[in-house]
Amino acid sequence: MNQPIKILYISHSHPPEESPLDSIGGMQNVSVQLINTLNKREDVELKTILQKTSWSWIGFKTFFFLISLLWRLPGRSKKFGPDVVLFSSMVTAAMLPLLLKKLDVPCVTINHGQDVTLPVKPYQLYLPRVFKQLQGVISVSSATRQASIERGMNPEKGVVLPNGFIISSNGRAFDKESARDLLESTLDLNIGDRYLLLSVGRQVKRKGHQWFIENVIHKIESEIVLLLIGDGPETESIREARDAHKQKDHIVIAGRQPDQILRAAYAASDLFVMPNIPVEGDMEGFGIVLLEANSAGLPAVASNLEGIKDVIAQGINGYRVPPENADQFAKKIDEVLQNELPIMSQSCSTFVEDKFSWDFVISQYLDFLSRVANEH
Repeated sequence: MNQPIKILYISHSHPPEESPLDSIGGMQNVSVQLINTLNKREDVELKTILQKTSWSWIGFKTFFFLISLLWRLPGRSKKFGPDVVLFSSMVTAAMLPLLLKKLDVPCVTINHGQDVTLPVKPYQLYLPRVFKQLQGVISVSSATRQASIERGMNPEKGVVLPNGFIISSNGRAFDKESARDLLESTLDLNIGDRYLLLSVGRQVKRKGHQWFIENVIHKIESEIVLLLIGDGPETESIREARDAHKQKDHIVIAGRQPDQILRAAYAASDLFVMPNIPVEGDMEGFGIVLLEANSAGLPAVASNLEGIKDVIAQGINGYRVPPENADQFAKKIDEVLQNELPIMSQSCSTFVEDKFSWDFVISQYLDFLSRVANEH
């Protein structure tokens, strides 16, 4: 039997143990599930260096965590003797050129999108040095890989592998009727016989929530309620757009919600919408919420942008439409709601299980990491 591959995993974005679901986001979710999956493998020996933190003061905390890697990483590497070091993002990998003692072990990073495109000039000037120090790069989408190449990554170092998803973590915990009852009593919703559209995520400009309210809602012919879960720097602008809309009573901005309400929202909804718009210096690297929605039986209508292209297979788990095209967005939403919901609700959950389960994705990760280690 071959020896297990020894992996030292480094992440600055891991949820705290005492409240793992209160503050979890896409990258945190991926980090948790990646570690859990690797720990179950008999062919892997895993050690970690993690910053376990909520989003509160994360920038300040991350600065000191990264500084500590200057001596912690060489020390842990010498003690453990890994075959490969795996960084959770370009942020953690950014310490490689600055290490006090260089590592005699191949280093690989996962990159997600904004950790590559962050529009800060010193960071962009520094990225080629980071790519030079890396022996391998796992990009979560083709768009992220291309952004990496444009910033100095040797194409031969890079591979596109999707984020994985643990299907059981977002199983159908509620039947639709009880889920709607819970949402109506908790969030002061009045769904009635209307279709429920759901969007989940950090409310930043690229997510397109304000654009969707201002340009698409009034063009949808079906009777709908829109539920937005999440918060962020654009929340106030989204509220202003909602308050100015003639259908404002059917647009609910719920803010960040606990896991139970989020699960109920997936179970209660009919369609997931992700109306991203292009924003210079920002990008949707993958869109893990699409997998969460699909696994709960929610097909998606989303913008044909960036990492979303790698997640949605047309007509199977949803549809991609041209970004900022209000007419096509509204038309496709109506078509799915009125004609395709039953069959797509089944096909989207099957698609996620077949293509994005961690059991499937992790084998591709390990093949790549083993190849990098053997080449080194």
